[in-house]
Amino acid sequence: MKRRPRRKKNPQAYRERSYRRLHQAGLVATEVRLMETDLHILAPVPVEDRALVVVTEVRRQLEEYIAAHPVFLDSLVPLAMDDHAPSPVRDMLAAAALAGVGPMAAVAGVIAEAVGVALLRQGLDEVIVENGGDVFVARRQECRIGIYAGESVLSGRVGLLLRPPQMPCGVCTSSGSIGHSLSMGVADAVVVQATSTALADAAATRLGNEVSPRPESIDRALAVARTIEGLTGVVIVSGDRMGAWGGVELVPLAS
Repeated sequence: MKRRPRRKKNPQAYRERSYRRLHQAGLVATEVRLMETDLHILAPVPVEDRALVVVTEVRRQLEEYIAAHPVFLDSLVPLAMDDHAPSPVRDMLAAAALAGVGPMAAVAGVIAEAVGVALLRQGLDEVIVENGGDVFVARRQECRIGIYAGESVLSGRVGLLLRPPQMPCGVCTSSGSIGHSLSMGVADAVVVQATSTALADAAATRLGNEVSPRPESIDRALAVARTIEGLTGVVIVSGDRMGAWGGVELVPLAS
């Protein structure tokens, strides 16, 4: 259950995920790893055992479905809804259909949200689950999400401000310059906010594919964003250029 590789300017720095050390948000940090899944969870208490149970179950459902339906793993276009599929698979199929991409473009987001929702249902009142740059966020106070955009001069200098009425939500990032997932564009970061983390993940991939070296491609990608039902905001960073659409609130980050 792997996404296809994309270009990396500094793969070692990305693997170390140094950005995880920058903001602990006043919560307890937990790391959960299983095969390709690598989660950074912030919650009021350590949650490793509980989160690992959820990750194991979601991965089992996805892997069994892929074994029976290999096209689910490799398709770069939406597939028909399967009403008999497990919930994570249906969520990925629905997100892919809205975004116009293959269902695996939503895998990191669907796992992050599954873990976050499960922890909330178990009685936690706040939780942030980050899965390779794709984040499920549920907090009772304002929350800043940093935008890390590879070698762009804007990387780490601006973030999204989320207010309690906007959460829970998903904030997901696609990049043509960092990370391990497939991107056909050149954006340093395409950040998508949506109520569904799976949809935010799939849409980030779709919009990232729209960004080329031409400056006007950012506007073109934002125009596409307006056509994807369910998105609440988008930020695109490419080199020294940035564009935004929707209800995102940008704030400067401390150096």
